[in-house]
Amino acid sequence: MLFSFHAAFADRQVRRMYLVGCVLCAAAMAVAPAGAASGRDDHDRARQAVQAGQVLPLPTVLERLQREVPGQVLEVELEQERDRWIYEIKLLTPAGQLTKVKLDARTAEVLRVKPRESREDRR
Repeated sequence: MLFSFHAAFADRQVRRMYLVGCVLCAAAMAVAPAGAASGRDDHDRARQAVQAGQVLPLPTVLERLQREVPGQVLEVELEQERDRWIYEIKLLTPAGQLTKVKLDARTAEVLRVKPRESREDRR
């Protein structure tokens, strides 16, 4: 029974993160200058990549990420590096560690996990 509850919680959390991402995207487009076609082009290219199967949809990636690197997603970027699409995700781990994770956007394979140094660690 615990597993079912956890799975339902994870699905709800993934949907909530996806919704937050969509709202933030819409807000960013609303405040962008009308002449900023580059952002719109990036959005269109990303959508086309998902439709062409070159990139997994964000909810799928977030669900897989939670299994390997659990935490609260704070920011998501989809970038094209050379000939490869990369999801760069910043999250806050359950231990309170700010972490940046890079994933292959086609497979959701974790490429790099980089914890951010806390201010205390830098001293």
